[in-house]
This record gives sequence, structure tokens and C-alpha cells, in this order.
Amino acid sequence: MVISKTPLRVSFLGGGTDYPEFYNKNTGHVIGTTIDKYVYVSVNKNSKFFDYTTRISYRRTELVKSTDEIEHPSVRACLDFMNISDPLDINIFSDLPAKTGLGSSSSFTVGLLNALYALNGRLVSKQQLAEEACHVEQELIGEKVGSQDQFFAAYGGYKNFTFSKNETFANNVLISEEILQAIQDHWLMFFTGKYRFAEDVLVEQFSRNKDGKNDKCLIEMGSYALEALDLLQSNKSENFMKNFSDILNKSWQLKKGLSSSISSPQLDGVIESCLSLGALSAKLSGAGQDGFISFFVPPEKQSVIRSHMRGMNLMELNFKAEREGSKIIYV
Repeated sequence: MVISKTPLRVSFLGGGTDYPEFYNKNTGHVIGTTIDKYVYVSVNKNSKFFDYTTRISYRRTELVKSTDEIEHPSVRACLDFMNISDPLDINIFSDLPAKTGLGSSSSFTVGLLNALYALNGRLVSKQQLAEEACHVEQELIGEKVGSQDQFFAAYGGYKNFTFSKNETFANNVLISEEILQAIQDHWLMFFTGKYRFAEDVLVEQFSRNKDGKNDKCLIEMGSYALEALDLLQSNKSENFMKNFSDILNKSWQLKKGLSSSISSPQLDGVIESCLSLGALSAKLSGAGQDGFISFFVPPEKQSVIRSHMRGMNLMELNFKAEREGSKIIYV
């Protein structure tokens, strides 16, 4: 048996510039990090005595006799891509539910590829894992997804990804321990309690991306990512959280202009109420509409924000940033 452990991600700036429709014409820039919430994938070779070939267990269980019969699109595509037809038992576990804006689908694809390679005695680079996960999701499955989720899941940690037509570069964000601690101390996340299919949210945005109508906005969002990168690596702790939050707020307003589906009056109301109570900035994770919201809040204001969110039945997530990316934890 092999078990992989792959983190979920939160992007801060540049989300949207990681879609091929944009970065095949321009350059995309995304900054964010992974958190200590994971997708686990176990894979082991099945006995030939069962009346099925492959068993896949997730929110349901599939028992199939050939890869073509597998309904889970990522499992089917990964096995086809790696030309694997051996009898397998595949189990999927996650710390958090899917469809909440933290990139869990791509974390699963990265983790499954990692586990399948390890089962066959191979360890591959993080770059290869990320690129192959993008290929599986974007080309083989045909999903309308960006490329940041796969790269965050594979690499882990605070990263700056540069996306272009020919290559994606992964760079560590060189942050002082003082600023890292400031981010963690100010960072709160809450779950709206609702789920969404990213592709449903992104229909209008993809149409506008394809026509180039979002290019100007996306280029500006990429420039905010680069501005934040300079700030993060400046090691200037004085007024850091205010300056970082100012960039986040400007970028969030731009992101809402990419599509009418990204936000909603209810979500805007939650964010505005928290800003009025002392939060410095707010940003919804992922494609938009629902899922997890990040707030950066001075420690002395956090009890007020927590009480306010409890009153609206929004659940807080306890978490920390992580630095390792996808890894094999059992062989």
C-alpha cells in the first residue's frame, strides 16, 4: 500500500491569471500558500480473487472490471494517462469537503499521480506532478480549471507562480519569520456553509476571458500580485498588514468585475460588516460565490469578528500554513 498526503491551497493574489486562455497570450502571476488541511489517497494492488478489478472509494464506492467503467473522471484519466490496468484499491479521504474553493480536486489529482508513481517504485519531481495534473484535468478530462491549484498542491508553501504559454516557474516567496508570524496571527478563515461547482460559477468569466474582455482587469490583478511579492520580500514589518491588506482589497474589487457570478449581495454584506468591525481585508477563496472566506484582522479585533460570524452561523477553520506540498507518507 502507498499513501500520499497533499495540501489544500489559499491564493492571495493573481487568481484568474492562471487560466490558459489568459496566460497563453499574456503572463500570469499568482501568490498564495498551502495550509495544513489535506487530501489523502491510498492505493494498493488488489487480489485477483475479487469479482471486480478496481475498487474506488470516495463519497461513494465504485466496483469495476475495466478502467473504461470508472465514473470518477480524475481516477479514470490518471489511470489512462499512466497506462495502468493492474487491479487496484483506491481510497480517498479529505480533511475538508470539496467544492469549497480550496483546490481539493486538483490536490486529489496531484496526490493520486504521486501515489501511483510510488506504487510503481518511482518518485517524480514536484514540477512533473503539477504539469501532469494540469494535463489530466485540462486536456484529458476537459475541465475549465486554472493551473495554480495543481502547482500549489505539488510544491506547497508560500509560492509565486509565473504562468506563460511555454512554461510555469515556481519560486519561493522569501518572507522573514516576523512577517510570516504576522500573517498567521492576523489570518482568520470562515466557511459560508455552502458549496458550489466552480465551472457553474465560471461560465461568464470564461466567455469574457476567451473574448479578451477580461484581459485588462487580469493584467492589473497580476500587477497587484507582483506588488505584494515585493512587499512580502521587503522584510519591512512596519505597517505590513495594512499595506498588504490594501492590495488584497483592491484586487478583490477587480476580481468581482470578472463576472457577475463571483460575489453576491449576501457575501458582500458579510464582508462589509466584518470590515466595519475592524477587519483589514477580506477575500473569498477559489472561483467565487461560496466556500471559505479569508479575513486579515488585528488580534485585538478578532473576538468581535468571531462573535459576529457565529451570530451568522459561519464556522471558523483552525489552520496553519504548511510548506511541504504533496508527499508520500506510507510505502
